[in-house]
Amino acid sequence: MSQTRTMTLPPTKAASASDGMQLTGCPWHDVKAMLRQVGLRPTRQRMALGWLLFGKGDRHLTAEMLYEEASRARVPVSLATIYNTLHQFTEVGLLRQVAVDGSKAYFDTNVTAHHHFFIEGEDVLLDIPGSDVIVGKTPDPPEGYEIAQVDVVVRLRRKA
Repeated sequence: MSQTRTMTLPPTKAASASDGMQLTGCPWHDVKAMLRQVGLRPTRQRMALGWLLFGKGDRHLTAEMLYEEASRARVPVSLATIYNTLHQFTEVGLLRQVAVDGSKAYFDTNVTAHHHFFIEGEDVLLDIPGSDVIVGKTPDPPEGYEIAQVDVVVRLRRKA
C-alpha cells in the first residue's frame, strides 16, 4: 500500500498564497515544480534536499539537522552544499530563516507571518500563530530603508 502526501507550494515572491498552487502529491514532481516556480534549476541535490525539507509538512531545521537527515537517507551532500541550498531557498522565499542566537539559525518551511517559541536547553523551535502576538509601535527606519519583517522569538525554559 503506497502512501500519498500532498504538498502545497509555500507563498513566495513567485507564487503568493492566493495563487494556492496545489501540487500533485508526488513528492519528486512537486519539489521540481516548486523549484521551477521560483526560478531555481532542479538539480539532483536541490531535489533531494527539497524532498527532505518539504515532504514532512511545516517544520524547523538547522543545516546540521538537515545534514543528518540527508546522511540517514543516503543523500550524498556536503554540509557546505546544504548551507548554500538553504540560503538559496530562503532568498527565493521557499524558506524563512529564524535566528535564535548568534550562532544558530533555523530554517522554517512555513513562510507565512508568524512568530516562534524557542525552548532553551532543548533547542526546539515552535510556531506561535500570527494572531497570538501583537507587535506595538516599531521604530522608524533610517532614511532610504523600509522594515522587511519583524520576528518575535519568545524563549522558554522548563519550570524547576
